[in-house]
Amino acid sequence: MVEKVNIAEKLALISDHWHPRIAGEFQGMHIRLVKLLGEFIWHQHEHEDEVFVIIKGRLLLKLRDQDMWLDEGEFVIVPRGVEHMPVAPEEVHVMLIEAASVINTGNVEDSERTHKTLPSI
Repeated sequence: MVEKVNIAEKLALISDHWHPRIAGEFQGMHIRLVKLLGEFIWHQHEHEDEVFVIIKGRLLLKLRDQDMWLDEGEFVIVPRGVEHMPVAPEEVHVMLIEAASVINTGNVEDSERTHKTLPSI
């Protein structure tokens, strides 16, 4: 069955930060929606690339060799093995496109931020 997804409606269901939700799945990939606020942790994904698509707001993506601002309507692909830290001075709404196997904190285990199982919305 083919279903359309309204991104704004799905994001309206999310009230917390840094806890991705699965909005769609295809070919072993997830479309995840998440709201971010504040600073995340430095981490990397050793085997998977990660796509950040900015839906609303502005995100600072810190990399070890540069800082990159992403505005609404922009995206970036973070290649596997690249250490990064997202920072959201104000709330930002993000779509992540990544392998279903990706754990949000990558190679770092964090009791508050690591979500190994994600709910669908």
